[in-house]
Formats: sequence, C-alpha cells, structure tokens
Amino acid sequence: MGKIGILLINLGTPDAPDAASVRRYLREFLSDPRVVEIPQWLWQPILRGPILMTRPRKSAHAYGQVWMKDGSPLAVHTRAASVALQQRLPELVVDWAMRYGNPSIASRLEAMVAAGCDRILLAPLYPQYCAATTATALDAAYVALGRMRAQPAIRTLAPYYADPAYVEALRASTLTQLAALDFAPDLLIASFHGMPERTRALGDPYRDQCVESARLLAQALGCEVRVTFQSRFGRAKWLGPATDEVLKKLPSEGVRNIAVLTPGFAADCLETVEEIAIRGKAEFIASGGNNFVHLSCLNASVDAMNLYEKLARRELAGWLER
Repeated sequence: MGKIGILLINLGTPDAPDAASVRRYLREFLSDPRVVEIPQWLWQPILRGPILMTRPRKSAHAYGQVWMKDGSPLAVHTRAASVALQQRLPELVVDWAMRYGNPSIASRLEAMVAAGCDRILLAPLYPQYCAATTATALDAAYVALGRMRAQPAIRTLAPYYADPAYVEALRASTLTQLAALDFAPDLLIASFHGMPERTRALGDPYRDQCVESARLLAQALGCEVRVTFQSRFGRAKWLGPATDEVLKKLPSEGVRNIAVLTPGFAADCLETVEEIAIRGKAEFIASGGNNFVHLSCLNASVDAMNLYEKLARRELAGWLER
C-alpha cells in the first residue's frame, strides 16, 4: 500500500516584494472568478488597465515592510507549520502549497504522488468556509487531479470554525499573548477578512461562521470579543463593521487600550502584519488611543500543531491505523 499525505493549502504570495512579482501575483489572484464575481469580459480590462498599472507598486511597498529573511510571512509560517506537523505525524507525507503563486497546488500534488502517496488529505487552512478561499483552493486541486492518469484517493478538510480544538487553540494562544502584555486591553477585537455583502446574499456562510467563531471564543475567554471585517476592495458594499473605521472611532468612545486578533487567518500575512499591526495601530493611536497590540495568528505554534494534529487524525480515520 502507498503512503498517506496531507497538503496544507494557503492563499498565496508574490515571490518577492517588488512591483513585477506583485503584478504577476495579483493578475492570477484577481483573475479568479471565485474572487471577483463579475463577468470576465467586463472585469479583465479594468484589472489589466488601472489596477495592474497602479496597485502593484503600492502593494510592493507594503510587502517590503513585512518581508522576512526567508520570504513573505505567509510562506514562512505555512512552511514552518508543514515542517512542524511532519514532526508530529512522521508516518505521513506533509507538504504545503499556495492557491496563487508558488509553490502551486498542482506542483505539490504531483510531487506527493511521485513520492508514493496514493491517499491525500487536502487541507485548506481556512477555519471559516468561503467560496473565494476554501472552494477555489479545492477547485485548483481538482483541476490538477483531472490531468492525472492515475489519481490518488482524496479527502478534504471541512471548515473547522466551531471545532472545539480550534476554539481551544485560539483561547490558549490569546491568553498566552495577553499575559505577556504590559497593559490590560479594554476590548478584544476579532478582525476577519471582509467579503462583499453580495456573497452573503448568494448563500455564502462565511459571515455567520465568523460570528460563531468569535462567539465561541468569547465564551471560552469569558469576555467580549467584538467582530469586525477588514481588507475592503473596490466600490461594492462589504461586510461590516469595517475594522479601520472601528479602530478610528473607539478612542472617542473611551476605549483606549485594545488587542486585535485575526482568527480567520491561519498564519500572519500582509493583511495581519501590515494592515493591522502597522496601519491599524497607527490609525488607532492617531485617533487618541493609548495602547494597541495585534495578537499573532496561530502560525506554527504549539497551539496550532495541537489543532492540526487533531484535525488530521480525525479526517484520516480509517486510513491511519491509530
């Protein structure tokens, strides 16, 4: 019998913090009809015109502020999670891929099959389901599988937004990071990546799953966790309240010390480090706030590995002997 594999999948990243690399990444990302749900004949001229002519340079500057020695934060932390999970599950083949950019899902699936995997668990690291994240990652995997003559057996990781192991990982990580602060936050904010309001009307469960994750975390912590949504793009109405608007308003309401966690992101990335930890903090302080901290994502922490090992062993029941 062949080997069993797990492929951890995250969103994606440019190869370098320069305009050319960001342009290639954004072209692929924003050309996905799961991400931008308007007709391609209408969207592509806009994308290839004003957006790809102006946005890459600005985004490259933002990436430059957060780029790490070994790559973008998302790639560094996702790779580290793969290595750490491999150590937890030495009987398996654990790999990682990005939906957009490198390493691609297709290339890693091919490598895993070449390494002898005849059973693979596809694990999109998105706790809350969204068609623009979970579904498109699986779409890409299925396209790659469709090109194979001999396909491996496939299982997929279900959204784990309300899984007790996920809530416990968030609880433990939050308490550990709060204990290291030299101030007591007046409020905890859970900032999730935003989506157009239209996606909710079309039946996407993302918003409700985000709210439920925050409710369960608040229950576990015994305190309020306020939900906001970040990363608006374009002119359409997006899920609210908007994180940046809330951060600017809180000091006038007497909330001057806050901690922001980003539980919808499995690993720190541009949206958590640059948008929240850098820009969000600056906006909050400029509006009259005193203390601000962004609590790191689970990344490759012990809390993350406890979660991923539990999820993997459960999803691989019947394939694994124990």
